[in-house]
Amino acid sequence: MNFDAYARTGVDLVNARLDDLDALRSLFPDDNAWMRDEVSERDLSTFRRAQKRLRDVFEYGTSGRDAQAVAELNGLLASYPVQPRISGHDSSDWHMHVTSRGASVSAEYLAGAVWGLSVWLCEYGSARFGVCADDRCGNVYLDTSSNCCRRFCSERCATRSHVAAHRARKRAAVGGRVTVAPQSTAPADTLTPVS
Repeated sequence: MNFDAYARTGVDLVNARLDDLDALRSLFPDDNAWMRDEVSERDLSTFRRAQKRLRDVFEYGTSGRDAQAVAELNGLLASYPVQPRISGHDSSDWHMHVTSRGASVSAEYLAGAVWGLSVWLCEYGSARFGVCADDRCGNVYLDTSSNCCRRFCSERCATRSHVAAHRARKRAAVGGRVTVAPQSTAPADTLTPVS
């Protein structure tokens, strides 16, 4: 069972725009086409509530509030219980899923996401839950760095943030100084008048 994949579905949900049912449908990859086809308005409201609670888990983890992250995940595990089942299309493709196919789309998806994030927390600790340090972003991520030093959700955000910080330092260094263009050193009689 690939717990990291389940944990990443939790990240995908927190980072998703859930403006409407079409936006929610874009959350499901092609291998979950049945979810995309069966998701309903009722699921949309369930996903929105869970999205908020999962964001709290990442906020707690990022700020070192382990007990609160665990309490929130335990609450989510109670709300979306795991029901393991073997799935596959032939004898060479058997694999485990964490919920039954008969559940609602939201229950199926959220049970996997919450289970994956819970296993991730037990395996790596809540400090590995991150919120992007770029103020314009706010996406969450799972810190897979070797020394738990990741601060951004992507290279794009890291670059954008570092460039903005560099420019701010340059502006601060220039400060209130006025830059004057250098004067010409040519003798006055060699200058051509501008007409």
